[in-house]
Amino acid sequence: MKKLKKEIWFTHARKIAIGFFIIIIVGTFLLTLPISGRRGEWTNPVDALFTATSATCVTGLAVFDTYQYWSVFGQIVIITLIQIGGLGFITFGVGFSIFLKQRIGLARRNLIQESVSALKLAGVVKLVRKIIIGTAIFEGIGAVVLAIRFIPKMGLAVGIYNAVFHSISAFCNAGFDLMGRYEEYSSLTAYSGDIVINITIMLLIIIGGLGFIVWDDIWHNRLKFRKYSLHSKIVIISTTVLVFGGAILFGIFEHNNTMAGMNPVETVLASLFASVTTRTAGFNTIDLGAMTQSSKLLTDVLMFIGGSPGSTAGGIKTTSIVVMICYIGANLNGIQGVNILGRRISEEDVKKASVVMGINMGIAVVALIAITAVQPFNMDDLLLEVFSAIGTVGLSTGLTRQLTTFSKLVIIFLMYCGRIGSTTFATSFIGNKRRAPVQYPVEHINVG
Repeated sequence: MKKLKKEIWFTHARKIAIGFFIIIIVGTFLLTLPISGRRGEWTNPVDALFTATSATCVTGLAVFDTYQYWSVFGQIVIITLIQIGGLGFITFGVGFSIFLKQRIGLARRNLIQESVSALKLAGVVKLVRKIIIGTAIFEGIGAVVLAIRFIPKMGLAVGIYNAVFHSISAFCNAGFDLMGRYEEYSSLTAYSGDIVINITIMLLIIIGGLGFIVWDDIWHNRLKFRKYSLHSKIVIISTTVLVFGGAILFGIFEHNNTMAGMNPVETVLASLFASVTTRTAGFNTIDLGAMTQSSKLLTDVLMFIGGSPGSTAGGIKTTSIVVMICYIGANLNGIQGVNILGRRISEEDVKKASVVMGINMGIAVVALIAITAVQPFNMDDLLLEVFSAIGTVGLSTGLTRQLTTFSKLVIIFLMYCGRIGSTTFATSFIGNKRRAPVQYPVEHINVG
């Protein structure tokens, strides 16, 4: 009986929420140690907590420049947290069990399904194996390509180290960088015209943001798009539209501003990179603070959407926004149900999409009110900061370094919710689904 009660209380949502919390706390402890800083001094616990949360939640917001403040040990702690947070601690745990050839029970399989957002229980262990192998391959290839560009400028050892660090950070959509060696908080602006680095980083971000389910679909069906699941089709189409549509708009908004003086190739690269990085990556090749208001608003929208379910990215996810758009369109046209690409979306998925959007928007609004109550920031910049945090993006106009302790705690909360998922966070307090104790009579009200 006690075991049953424990299982009921210790739901999958709570396991995921508690697991990420523990990793953050361990990371915080390690980052507070003098060995983690270049100066050999203790780091403020709130700043260490902020950095650990940002790394574990693969956000990229930073109160300190990663290269200039943190030692090699601190940087290794950060990139380790990024790797664990990007793939999920459940994936790591199961991968270790697979390595030891341990049996994976039904309870753990259910937890894996919840963690990686798998559509079905069957084959989740094989999916984890593919995730780990695929991650190693993509990050490895990315590191090799980046090393070719970094080594001539940085030397062999430093070049390889930077290549591995940035490959992991890009694939996990984290946005942490070590380019502070050139200029503090400069991100990848020094390589804005480098085609190889831009394309490599963008591909790593996109691949990491597609989601593990899509990987599996592509692996089985290769380039036969018709055979893909509805989920994969929605993800691929929406990602393509958002990336190229966003790039076109950024090019229009910034051609006489931050992209002025660039040649056509550099303009295309900068536009594409600006669009791709809003998929929760957090790197930048142009000055975000100098962007037009239109570009900042576009960035907010793209960050809020984010990547895809079961990926290293955050946000409300591409599938959620597509479902909501189709749902609104169906209602405006008087059509019952939501139909997409010859398939009908279940009411449960429609409800989930609307709940995710509503919770994320509500949390963002509350955070905006809370921060403005203590720090009267420019609303454009603060809006970008808040959406960047809850979308686990990491883009900032420089506000992060100006935050008070209270504002940092608010942003920490947003990053945590954004990574584990707003619904997961909410249900971790509620527990299992249950019916209302009383079924009351239905009565209509005027809405809209």
